[in-house]
Amino acid sequence: MSTKRYSEADLRVLIEPFRNPVLVVADERVLVANDAYVALLGLSRAQVEGRSVMDFVQPEDRSRLVERYRRVAAGAPLDASSQLFQVPCSDGVTREVAVFTSRLELEHGGSALLLNCLPVEGRPPEMSVAERLVETSAGLVAAHSEDAVRRVALKGLEAAGFRARLLRWEGEGLLARDGAPLPADAHLGLESLADGRPVFGGAEQSAPSHVYLPVGGPQAEVLWVEGQWVASRHGSVLMLFAKVVGAALTDARVQADSARSRWELEAVSRMARFVAQPSPPSQEDFLERVATLLQADAAALHVSVPPDGSLMLSSHVGLKDVADARCLTAVLVGGTEGTLSSPAQDAALAELSGGRLGAGAAVCLTRGGEVCGALQVLRAPGRPFAERDLRLLGTLSELLVALLEQRRLRTESARQLTETRLLLDLARTTSGVLETSSILDVAADFLVRLLDVSNCYILLYDESARLLRGAAASIAHRDFFRTVVLPLHGDGLSARVARERRPIAVEDVGAVEGGLTPELVRRFDEKALLALPLTSREELIGVVVVDDTRGPRTFGPELIELAEATCGQLALSIANARLYESLWASYAELAATRAEMVKRERLAALGELSAIVAHEVRNPLGVIFNAVASLRRLLAPGGDAAMLLDILGEESDRLNRIVGDLLDYTRPRDPVLQQEDLGRVLQDSLEAARMQGGGADRSILIESDVEPGLPPVPMDRRLIRQALVNVAVNAIQSMPQGGRVQVRARREAHAGREQLRIDVVDQGPGIPAELLHRVFEPFFTTKAQGTGLGLAVVRRILEEHRGEIAVDSIPGRGTTFTFRLPLSQPPSFP
Repeated sequence: MSTKRYSEADLRVLIEPFRNPVLVVADERVLVANDAYVALLGLSRAQVEGRSVMDFVQPEDRSRLVERYRRVAAGAPLDASSQLFQVPCSDGVTREVAVFTSRLELEHGGSALLLNCLPVEGRPPEMSVAERLVETSAGLVAAHSEDAVRRVALKGLEAAGFRARLLRWEGEGLLARDGAPLPADAHLGLESLADGRPVFGGAEQSAPSHVYLPVGGPQAEVLWVEGQWVASRHGSVLMLFAKVVGAALTDARVQADSARSRWELEAVSRMARFVAQPSPPSQEDFLERVATLLQADAAALHVSVPPDGSLMLSSHVGLKDVADARCLTAVLVGGTEGTLSSPAQDAALAELSGGRLGAGAAVCLTRGGEVCGALQVLRAPGRPFAERDLRLLGTLSELLVALLEQRRLRTESARQLTETRLLLDLARTTSGVLETSSILDVAADFLVRLLDVSNCYILLYDESARLLRGAAASIAHRDFFRTVVLPLHGDGLSARVARERRPIAVEDVGAVEGGLTPELVRRFDEKALLALPLTSREELIGVVVVDDTRGPRTFGPELIELAEATCGQLALSIANARLYESLWASYAELAATRAEMVKRERLAALGELSAIVAHEVRNPLGVIFNAVASLRRLLAPGGDAAMLLDILGEESDRLNRIVGDLLDYTRPRDPVLQQEDLGRVLQDSLEAARMQGGGADRSILIESDVEPGLPPVPMDRRLIRQALVNVAVNAIQSMPQGGRVQVRARREAHAGREQLRIDVVDQGPGIPAELLHRVFEPFFTTKAQGTGLGLAVVRRILEEHRGEIAVDSIPGRGTTFTFRLPLSQPPSFP
């Protein structure tokens, strides 16, 4: 070893004159290198100096050289013989050099190695080509995808001095993977692929210029290789390389399929757990996951719509910006199996989405062997789906069917639970209510909620008139519908249901001509109708009609069955309520009859007593009257004697009137009804009242007002005159200072029939409220000289005429007595 110490400049001067590659290495880094070495590598001096020397040797030798360099640095002797190394150059060619090593001392201390490289010349070029192909074959093992295998193979061939392309079989011919036009003699590639051997081309030259090599692999591919080393004698080497490429493609496909299978299994497992949540996810959430798994830009779900099973867009994701999502997704819907979009469909998708989408895949959803929907995914143009994507989409579609069925079952269970609760509420309500009108109002509102309709109308059957009368309706039309009357013989929907005793549905009112009630259809703006009969034990009770104002609607068998069950419950409740009302009416009638019997027995007893009293009292009264008259004639009394005789006569008269009133009240009477002119009856009654009430000596004005055109009234003239006289006398006597008595007669509708109303109005002091309810009681009076039987007799006369009397009084403002008599009664004869 030289004892001279070199600086970096000295080293550069030392090695630069050499024509062969020379470099100085210190601490494993290239300290300086001459132009020959830089040219050998094909790099610039800045790219070489300062870098590790190990960067410029083959990777296979690096570990050995690092260990050897450490030993030399530790003082181990240098090997005097040359060493052969492979040096990778920038042009992709590996050159072999013989290296001689010597030590040098550096001026700042330490040592360096001077490496003198001599390129090894004269190696056969075929050997370098073969080595490059072997190196490329080794690199193919590290490629983990088909695209990576193709890139390594083409790069290795180019490094070996060839130009190469890959052609693939597409069912009808070969296509270049690089998109460039096919070679002119591409038919030789088909021959190579069919025979499984190399086929050389270049018939226009004396030697082959290119060769077609069948690669095989998962896809039928052909390797086109062109270069100066293409020759028949190299066919076996090139064919071996092609087989290595095919094996690498197959292995990459197997690895990719295995990885894809594992990924798909995990993805489907995650999706299954996602679907099996206690609360099922929404359709949109499921579509989001499908789009993510398949790297799609959009996803859509179509479901079949009964009755024809046509598919309708149900939900989608990624299509918010699309103007017509329904039209766009319809491009791929159809068929019974999975499909990948065709070029024509891709163009249609791009046009409808404004260029945002251009590839799609779709599968059908089946349940029980029948198509129930379709699932599709969409991608941007240039990103087509593959068959494996379609298979995964088909697996996910089965999970989607399970999800839809799960949601359907949950919805159906919730609906049935709601219906059961509503029916239970209806049963509790109707069983606790015994009034028909209340039951019907509750049932109408209940049916609107239960059947999800707009309105409900209930008509009851009037058997005597053979009519359907509006009895109840949902809240929006309740008051009006009670005025509706429909004939049973008409051709309307309700009449037909009542006659045929079966449900009738009208799914689209606008498409039906006739058979409806146009006035009601227009008033309620009905679009669909369902009518059902209300029957109990084969007896028609009425008809229930429900409508939908939102649009045409199909009333399915399940809904009609539910409505029939509800109407059956309603009919039973109405029948029970009617039975209760009938029983209550019977009890009330029985109680009234019993009260009437008690009253008649009392009156009979009172009548017997009155007859006895009248007989026993009137005989002495007659004697008293005769005695008083005789005394007046014989004695001609005056002064106190005359006054005492007057008192005796007045009290005898009073006692006689009491006996007469008592006999009038207790005497049983059957009024003889004749058609009478009310005006004449009133005139006679008021004149008699004026005479009896003492109105001649006071300023009493009696006015009579009879409605024009009032027909003759069936009455017993004598009894009605007596009743009017009694009331008018009371009115005159209630006004000792004078006043006005008004008598008005007119017709009015009362208690469901037309009646005659007579009002007798005075301007007296009125009757106190606490005494008003007692004025018709026998023997109740507020007069000093009254018997208390006048108004009791009046009420009895009106009751015998099937009429009634009422009183209304305001203290200080007067009293009104109101007579009501039926205007139509069968006449009776004496």
